[in-house]
Amino acid sequence: MEIDVLKLKEMRDGGESVTLLDVREPHEVAICNVAGSVDIPMQQVPQRLSELPREGALVVMCHHGGRSRMVTNFLRQNGYGNAVNLAGGIDAWAQACEPGMARY
Repeated sequence: MEIDVLKLKEMRDGGESVTLLDVREPHEVAICNVAGSVDIPMQQVPQRLSELPREGALVVMCHHGGRSRMVTNFLRQNGYGNAVNLAGGIDAWAQACEPGMARY
């Protein structure tokens, strides 16, 4: 399952319960990030499942959507039916929702 950045922005702006999980590496997060995201590098997700909610939307993000797609599949296979991939990742978010955000 995927959602696009405009839908995510609409959800956040509307006050919906959304957890944004950023699975990029710390050096990537240091360049740019979406305020309020939970930062857990992809390789650490299996050990840190207890930090993730099973209620409300759980939107998984990376740079362009590839790593987050894999993490979303992993989460869904492990009981997180609320997990969805952010199509286009933070790069698409920067272009459509925060044009002043640093990009790489």
